Amino acid sequence: NFIKKTGVAPEAWIMEPTFTVDKRKEYILRPETIESLFYMYRITGDSKYQDIGWELFQNIVEHAKTENGYSAIKDVTKIPASKLNRMDSFFIAETLKYFYLLFSPTDLISLDTFVFNTEAHPLRKY
Repeated sequence: NFIKKTGVAPEAWIMEPTFTVDKRKEYILRPETIESLFYMYRITGDSKYQDIGWELFQNIVEHAKTENGYSAIKDVTKIPASKLNRMDSFFIAETLKYFYLLFSPTDLISLDTFVFNTEAHPLRKY
């Protein structure tokens, strides 16, 4: 399984008949996976989504951390992971925000009171 190498998924893969990596083997620190885990945890209350998120966070730290920040990974199927010397702003603005929210008390930002826009900014519902 390709995810077992670095513990993070590539930008694209083919799901049928088996999970295989497509031509885009990089991981550019996108927030969508952790965002999904955040919503699944908040909706179900099942801590398995926090467990998955914690494992993902540890894998990002292990394979994407640099001396001065974090870097996109060139190929998630290879260890050691080579880095692309690039950290898009959404990593800090969204990815890390969703990690923080996943492990924060659920009443910090209630989904009954707030909705998140596409940039992970909470907006109060009226």
